[in-house]
Amino acid sequence: MQTPSTLLADTLNRITPVARPRIEQAQQHLDSLTKPPGSLGRLEEVAARIAAMHPEGKPQIRKRGVFLFAADHGVVVEQVSAYPQEVTAQMVLNFLQGGAAINVLARHAGAEVTVIDMGVNHNFDRQLPLLHKKITKGTGNLRRGPAMTREQAEAALTVGVELATQAQRDGIDLIGTGDMGIGNTTASAAILSVLSGHAPEAITGHGTGIDAATRRHKVAVIEDALRLHQLDPTDPIDVLAKVGGFEIAGIAGLILGAAAQALPVVIDGVVSIAAATVAYQLKPDVVDYLFASHNSTEPACRAGFQILGQEPLLDLQMRLGEGTGAILAMNLIEAAVKIYSEMATFDTAGVSRKQLP
Repeated sequence: MQTPSTLLADTLNRITPVARPRIEQAQQHLDSLTKPPGSLGRLEEVAARIAAMHPEGKPQIRKRGVFLFAADHGVVVEQVSAYPQEVTAQMVLNFLQGGAAINVLARHAGAEVTVIDMGVNHNFDRQLPLLHKKITKGTGNLRRGPAMTREQAEAALTVGVELATQAQRDGIDLIGTGDMGIGNTTASAAILSVLSGHAPEAITGHGTGIDAATRRHKVAVIEDALRLHQLDPTDPIDVLAKVGGFEIAGIAGLILGAAAQALPVVIDGVVSIAAATVAYQLKPDVVDYLFASHNSTEPACRAGFQILGQEPLLDLQMRLGEGTGAILAMNLIEAAVKIYSEMATFDTAGVSRKQLP
């Protein structure tokens, strides 16, 4: 059995970029369809990227899955959230009962939701339809010490890698990321501040709906944490361990594992974006398999998009998390793939091509 470090190293080695000629070939097919070239805008970009991930050039999305990682954060004792820590466990139960926003949207989209306990401060009934992957009952307070050990961070990353491998075996064609964890926008802003070079003041948002005074306090907490840890952005696992969260690590591992399987991943809001930047720092080629779903109202998202070199597909002024933005973008991505696969070409439809330059 591989150790977490060995599994991570092997996963990173298996990630290769999507071949540019495949994307160009896919675009040529799109240009042959019965429409003016480029007239479907970013739908064509999405379709070409998905098609290029399939060696035979025949993309198909048959099964979609959202992986929702949950964990608690020790930093909540610093009063950085509008909600108490017990809401994390309560919402996990709500997900399992099908009552949350992600459940409604997933039912609408025909997608499966898998909920993973990465480190919730609660003892769940082992009979619940929950993946029990708890590292420990929440992270440490990042303002006073490391959120987790490096070994714990690596263990959490490998959970995500293994889930992506299993997703591929289960026939999932499109993966979405989701999160739940009171306090996790604080951890995400800390990660993105380090990896982007932006000051916490510039990228820290209102999270669960905190007021202006609490946001200023949240900024101060992150500033204190960054002074304490003196983090090196070239060591993303250390950044993750010192100021991250178990669910953030799980998402980062899922992204790495999916890229190693050549599976597309739709990332959700600020927590997933923070995880994606960690994965990107570990292996930049993962960006070829990422689709940024939406522009959250959390300002740290923009810093993450700049690192990843991506623009979101949607801007609905959302900031819920759970994978809600990801599932909405999955509908758009599937539509793009159907355009690629089902639309007639000029030749098959007997339609004349453009004559003027």
